[in-house]
Amino acid sequence: MPDASTADTALENLPTWDLTDLYPGMEAPDLEQDFQTAEREAKSFAAKYEGKLSSLSAEGLAEAIARYEAQDERLSRVMSYAGLLHAGDQLDPTIGGFYQNAHERVTTISAHLLFFTLELNKLDDATLQAWLTAPAMEKYRPWLENVLKYKPHQLSDELEKFLHEQHIVGTAAWVRLFDETMAGLHFPLNGKELTSAEALHLLSDPSAETRKAAAHSLGQVFAKNLPLFARITNTLAKDKEIDDRWRKYPRPVSARNLANQVEDDVVDALVKAVRDSYPRLSHRYYAMKAKWMGGDKLDYWDRNAPLPDADDRTISFDEARDTVLSAYASFSPRLADVGRKFFDNAWIDVPTRPGKSPGAFAHPTVPSAHPYLLLNYQGKIRDVMTLAHELGHGCHQVLAGSQGHFLARTPLTLAETASVFGEMLTFRVVLDSESDPAKRRVLLAQKVEDMLNTVVRQIAFYCFEEKVHNARREGEISAEQLCDFWMEIQTESLGPALRYDEHYRSFWTYIGHFIHAPFYVYAYAFGDCLVNALYAQYQQQPAGFEEKYLNLLSAGGRMKHQDLLAPFGLDASDPAFWNKGLDVIAGMIDELEALGQER
Repeated sequence: MPDASTADTALENLPTWDLTDLYPGMEAPDLEQDFQTAEREAKSFAAKYEGKLSSLSAEGLAEAIARYEAQDERLSRVMSYAGLLHAGDQLDPTIGGFYQNAHERVTTISAHLLFFTLELNKLDDATLQAWLTAPAMEKYRPWLENVLKYKPHQLSDELEKFLHEQHIVGTAAWVRLFDETMAGLHFPLNGKELTSAEALHLLSDPSAETRKAAAHSLGQVFAKNLPLFARITNTLAKDKEIDDRWRKYPRPVSARNLANQVEDDVVDALVKAVRDSYPRLSHRYYAMKAKWMGGDKLDYWDRNAPLPDADDRTISFDEARDTVLSAYASFSPRLADVGRKFFDNAWIDVPTRPGKSPGAFAHPTVPSAHPYLLLNYQGKIRDVMTLAHELGHGCHQVLAGSQGHFLARTPLTLAETASVFGEMLTFRVVLDSESDPAKRRVLLAQKVEDMLNTVVRQIAFYCFEEKVHNARREGEISAEQLCDFWMEIQTESLGPALRYDEHYRSFWTYIGHFIHAPFYVYAYAFGDCLVNALYAQYQQQPAGFEEKYLNLLSAGGRMKHQDLLAPFGLDASDPAFWNKGLDVIAGMIDELEALGQER
């Protein structure tokens, strides 16, 4: 076991981000100037265009959209800065106050712009069709098509404006309460008070006693706060139910699918394929792991435990950086060059610290700036893979930035493609560099576990959300019912080899995606299965693949998934498509079974 001081040294002097590329500080004159400019421009825009869109030529509409885009980008820059500052320290009251005030000012200013998309959706089909086919609208045609998709779900102007302004004291306020509550929790363990990120990390500790103690500490603290988390969940689920009902969305997931530019039946096919594969994937793997760990059952705190023969050393961030960039460069020097910018500049916030948002994310900010990455790096191989994942997002966001502010935004169905592909590239480099059969087996098992976490676990999260949102339509859900839903879904997805205790019942409370972005989670499974199919084609036909792949990333939100996948000969609407990706995971488990028999 490595010396603790050595591990601590490896995690010293980790880089933090520098947000001055957005604004020099909360009191910066540039920031206040942007607020004032945004308000002035928004009022001017409304005065020029409100009630007059039907009289515009295609050229005039393109000019109006360009002006609207510039204003939205200015406001997005402000909120990106405020949001990243808050993510870095959610407990600082000064930052919290700044974040809330910025949100309120942006909401007030953007209310002047709200008419634009609402008025577009009121125009007659003949006018809209003429615009859509006009050469002058070539740049913004995909954006306008996406706006028009919401026409059947649009409410009156007055109600839309009310909901827009009310959001900051409704949904956004409850989300902030969740974030600040989670950031403020402390998990006692061995005389220390840990953050949630630190405590969750210990579920992968080499010591079974430490894993169990961390799991019980997490469960006890979550349980103490169960009434609050149940209230937040019930309120946000009811808020969504009201919004869905008024907008006539048929299912709780329908709004998410529309935003993701994906058909309901495609998502349904993905969910069904994964659930049907539980026995050959997660059930089979965890039964194997239980035997490797010396029993017929696997305690839930051992689900991500390192296997015997696992490399327990602490990996320095410099080594992680070099590993990931080397993997990217082996596929595409251009992709590696984009990735290197994040390290050569202060675009990454790496260390864990009290008050910092747990987990990891990549935030695109705006094309006139650059993305930022947030990690909670603790020096294990999974942290290296997380770096590869988030860097993939960052590279995708940089490449898509050429499409401009509106069309750089990638639908969630494709948003996880670059991140999961980056993980796969990194895993293959790490695996190919290891010659010891025992260590190769461990690396392969770790990859299988990561894929199960990405596919099986995320679809299980989706199924949990379905149960919650469907039940909330019938009335308030008790904390006990929420815990029952969680246990039912976990038992189904992870299989009979897992053993639970009462402490695990409250683990649903820390999943931030349930709060921040309902039904986001299926995008991870979508991306993993898609990348498995893409990577298999890359291995079979590497010639020309790099160019097609970078074109896919550079397209941003300009094209739908059918068009982007067509050059690769892939079709996500084909029900058999998902099994191609799931077969890759099953094949790795087959390989592990064979290796186990050789021991």
